[in-house]
Amino acid sequence: MTTQKSAPVDRGCAVAVIIFILGLGTLLPWNFFITAMEYFDDRLKGTASSIGATLVTNETTPVTNGTTTVTNVTTQVTNGTTPVTKDYKFASWMTLLAQLPLLLFTLANSFLYQRIKEKVRIAVSMVSILFLFLLTAIMVKVPMQPHSFFSITMATIWFINSFGAVLQGSLFGLVGLLPPRYSTLFMSGQGLAGIFAAMASLFSILSKADKASAALGYFITPCVATLITLLSYLLLPHLEFAQFYFEKSKCHHDQPETTDELLKGADKEKLALVNGDRNGFNNKPIITNGDFEASGTKEALFMMQQTDSHSRSSVLAVFKKIWVMALCVTCVLAVTLSVFPAVTVKVKSVYGNKEWDRYFLCVCCFIVFNVMDLIGRSVTSMVQWPSKRSSLFPVLVVSRVVFIPLIMLCNTDKRQYLPVLFSHDIAFLVIMTLFALSNGYFICLCMSYAPQLVRAKDCETAGALMTFFLALGLSLGAALSFLLRNLL
Repeated sequence: MTTQKSAPVDRGCAVAVIIFILGLGTLLPWNFFITAMEYFDDRLKGTASSIGATLVTNETTPVTNGTTTVTNVTTQVTNGTTPVTKDYKFASWMTLLAQLPLLLFTLANSFLYQRIKEKVRIAVSMVSILFLFLLTAIMVKVPMQPHSFFSITMATIWFINSFGAVLQGSLFGLVGLLPPRYSTLFMSGQGLAGIFAAMASLFSILSKADKASAALGYFITPCVATLITLLSYLLLPHLEFAQFYFEKSKCHHDQPETTDELLKGADKEKLALVNGDRNGFNNKPIITNGDFEASGTKEALFMMQQTDSHSRSSVLAVFKKIWVMALCVTCVLAVTLSVFPAVTVKVKSVYGNKEWDRYFLCVCCFIVFNVMDLIGRSVTSMVQWPSKRSSLFPVLVVSRVVFIPLIMLCNTDKRQYLPVLFSHDIAFLVIMTLFALSNGYFICLCMSYAPQLVRAKDCETAGALMTFFLALGLSLGAALSFLLRNLL
């Protein structure tokens, strides 16, 4: 008989801090990338002053969970003396090349993660993202034709999201091996990344710093953040608290891996007991068939059950246990992305004050959304209601669809079909607050509940699957947003 070792204490909350940093690091680089929309706009215009252009204005849309702003970037091509405008449709291509690899590589990670070690997947992804941002920072100082700059930027977007998908899926699985509150911390870290992007947008409105220096510093910041995230990940396995839970999921690797081996071992034991041991221990009492059935086989079956309980289930078997949470997280993000930011960026202040208009969208939409989203994620560390098996949980998730008409009936410009029922700024602020709180709360609950529905060995599979459905929700919401904008 072996006694189960009690879990050690997370000394100094070191593991908690690292998990929070890992959550922050997964989304912070991409959020910094997309909030530089104005920089890419100026570079694609091909003007001499475009290098190091202003990064973010009040029209830039900070992004949460991989969402991008929909704006058009144009470049002027001189044809003799007549300027010809070339539309690169930068934001449209940016959205497509962000969501497509996110979905594809998240799906690939769900099925192929067992063939590549977790350490390799996470470390390679982080180093690759760091390299891509260094490349982006270097390009700030490199004069380049708009077409070449556009091609390199699109390739960078594709690879950043490809590695980001693998990174998120792997980290969700890793965090799933720890107690549930660490999943909450991970999600809270991701929520804080959105706040950083929103605050960057606000500071860019207020700042009058040198454009080239601002651009270079802007892209170096996520490089430093990614490096800190990588070092934090490398430190994590050396902490006693993390070691306990990581080793707990692997503690049975030395046992026989197949039930056939167990049955063969049981048959050999039966033969030895009936015929006598050939090594001289013939004085052992003979055990009959009936006695063996009552003892040896039961022991073998018990060993088989123990082995089965520590072998990984198939992806389909894991999905059958977490499908409710998978569909819930898809629904939450589909509803959120269908109106944020595609519809919310069209909301205007009722006061018509030019000075306030510069800050209205940034403050009332993006800062409010990201702060409330983070609060919603953090609340789950204290309150987790409804429970993971409650039938009320999916009902509340689906009920969030009410926010779609509420936001569409706010004071948006260029309306053709729908009336304005909530014209005041306060009404929009209240709707955005509830909208963001429920988004963060339910996303965090879904991602925390899923690993609890499976065995410890299947937590990584569950995390990878949940990340895929998270990406699916993002893609569905982004696609639905085009329809909803046309219905205004």
